[in-house]
Amino acid sequence: MMAGGLSETKPATPEVQHIVNEVKQQFESRVNRTYGIFEAIVYKTQVVAGINYFIKVQVSDADYVHLRVFQSLPCENQGPSLVSFQTGKTRDDPLTYF
Repeated sequence: MMAGGLSETKPATPEVQHIVNEVKQQFESRVNRTYGIFEAIVYKTQVVAGINYFIKVQVSDADYVHLRVFQSLPCENQGPSLVSFQTGKTRDDPLTYF
C-alpha cells in the first residue's frame, strides 16, 4: 500500500474493535446519543503521520455509521481520536474517503 492511499476493505479485527471501543464515547458525545450496539464490521486504513482508520460500525439492526479515526505513531503515546463520521449508512454503503 502506498502512503496516502486507502487500503482495500478488510474484515474488522479485534484490534479495530478495540479502537472503535476507545472512540465510542467521543462519537456518542458528538451525536448526543448512546448506542447498545457498536460493532466494527469492515475497515480501510490510510498511512499518514500515523494511521487513519475508516471503519464501518453497526449501531443497530439496520443502522451503520462510518468513522474516521486517527491513531498517532506509537512513539507519541496517544490514544485514537475520532476525526470525522458519517451517520445514516447501511450495511451495503461502501467505505470511502471522507
